[in-house]
Amino acid sequence: MALPQEKIYTLEDIYTLPDGERAELIDGRIYNMAPPNRIHQKISWKLHQTIANYITSKQGNCEVYAAPFSVFLNKDDKNYVEPDISVICDKNKLDDKGCVGAPDWIIEITSPSNPETDYGIKLFKYRTAGVREYWIVNPLKRAVIVYDFEHEKLTNLYSFEDTIPVCIYEDLNICIADLLEL
Repeated sequence: MALPQEKIYTLEDIYTLPDGERAELIDGRIYNMAPPNRIHQKISWKLHQTIANYITSKQGNCEVYAAPFSVFLNKDDKNYVEPDISVICDKNKLDDKGCVGAPDWIIEITSPSNPETDYGIKLFKYRTAGVREYWIVNPLKRAVIVYDFEHEKLTNLYSFEDTIPVCIYEDLNICIADLLEL
């Protein structure tokens, strides 16, 4: 007797979700997304603002987007994510729907309902898709894990009180506690 096959979902399934329901699609599997809480939104807004101000001050070519922002990682119909923060430096990857291909820098802010997605599934997916830098910000543990995929450096763990160097920008450092005025 054959085992039942798990359904493979596509972008069409994402686009037909009921209004207000958000989900991501990784290798044909749907991952539902819980609404973000207030601290999640505050961290996201402050990081977005800091990165955008930095890019503007340097007259940089990169663009920063906050969720919901569509990222089609593998240029196929089985992978669709909405990172909390996406920094894209190659404008050829941008179209009216979002980013087609890997952003240069992705920041995910964990939620209590699905941390394993950010720490496992997305970590692997982002690395293999060509993301240069990946941050996982954990508000409950007041910690940030930084992955520098571009230089294959070891993972670094920081507290919110630490000054965190940004890998893709040599002269940008961020302290989450300072942003949140903690």
